[in-house]
Amino acid sequence: MIETAFLALGLVLIVEGLAYALAPSLVEQMLEMLRSLPESVRRNVGLVAMALGVVFVWVAKTLGA
Repeated sequence: MIETAFLALGLVLIVEGLAYALAPSLVEQMLEMLRSLPESVRRNVGLVAMALGVVFVWVAKTLGA
């Protein structure tokens, strides 16, 4: 179980690092856009992202990961 958590955390860090390494100006633009959104919208985006993450983890576990 802990191996899966470390794997997931590592994959998240790789994807986040790629975004900052390959397109730092795009990340800044995205952060500015997020600042302009109301807090409720940002919260809903976060909840949707979490739900999708749970679905992806469930699918991966179902497929044998």
